[in-house]
Amino acid sequence: MTTGAIFGCAGPALTSEERAFFRDVQPFGFILFARVQRAYGYQNNIESPDQVRALCEELRRTVDNPQTPIFTDQEGGRVQRLVPPHWRLRPPARRFGELFERNPEEGRDATYLCARLMADELRRVGITANCTPVLDVPIPGAHDIIGERAFSTKPATVIALGRIVVAGHLDGGVLPVIKHIPGHGRAHADSHLELPRVTAPYDELSTHDFVTFRGLNDAPMAMTAHIVYEAVDAQRPATTSSRLVQTVIRREIGFNGLLMSDDLSMAALNGPLGRRTAAALLAGCDVVLHCNGDIKEMKEIAAKVKPLAGESLRRADAALAQYRKPSEIDLARAEAHLTNLIGAT
Repeated sequence: MTTGAIFGCAGPALTSEERAFFRDVQPFGFILFARVQRAYGYQNNIESPDQVRALCEELRRTVDNPQTPIFTDQEGGRVQRLVPPHWRLRPPARRFGELFERNPEEGRDATYLCARLMADELRRVGITANCTPVLDVPIPGAHDIIGERAFSTKPATVIALGRIVVAGHLDGGVLPVIKHIPGHGRAHADSHLELPRVTAPYDELSTHDFVTFRGLNDAPMAMTAHIVYEAVDAQRPATTSSRLVQTVIRREIGFNGLLMSDDLSMAALNGPLGRRTAAALLAGCDVVLHCNGDIKEMKEIAAKVKPLAGESLRRADAALAQYRKPSEIDLARAEAHLTNLIGAT
């Protein structure tokens, strides 16, 4: 029976211990990383198209569900796991936002083409879920961990282009994950390294930070922010706060899709991995995410996750039901048109 976890693996192929572990735990999904952010400890799962395809096939053989999603972070810009020489570099989201604000039609076209082409690259190697688009709205003086990963400082632009990225991925047969709900744009710290605290009043959050997620509350999946919003819960970050999950994410934002935590191994969270897992699930996350492939840590998490059931199972099934056969596209023509619109990367 499928359990509420998404796990990484340590290298470009599975070890016998990993295969046995995944068969026993039956995680909801898997996530692949390339070691592009060494300070965070992520492992290298991505070397070449043939290797990634083989790894995805191997991962799926360990679980009972042939639709098991395999995730990565392929936003473009500085957050891109599949990189040259085998894959194209894509521009950061801010480039599309700037184009949209100069020429809305060209901005929409470029955003769709990029999302559709990225989805095609992912699906061809077996990756079927992408942790994008970023719907955070940065404010002046915030930490640059979001920065150009955001489309704009204008919520309306973020909503317009975020919806196009969702559509482009779904048209390419890949499930998108909106992030970082309910908003990371105000943080003054990198949640990979420490716990950010946001002190803005609730009305300001509701009309600025939360509004982009409200505008895409019908997305299939969302990823939480490891951030304390003092106006809602001064003690716990969103990932482990039932007030944030139930009052803000589910009720005010109206998101009823599958809610996954951000990576539980990030330094913004404290305490043993098992305690972090239990807290996230108790708060209302449907699925927990662990990225670094450390099997000792994964075993701690596995001891606390449970089979998907009830509303969490319904949301998981509803998310997977949004997989569709990719729409027809002339890849060469699409690449050329994108280059004409946005320029060479």
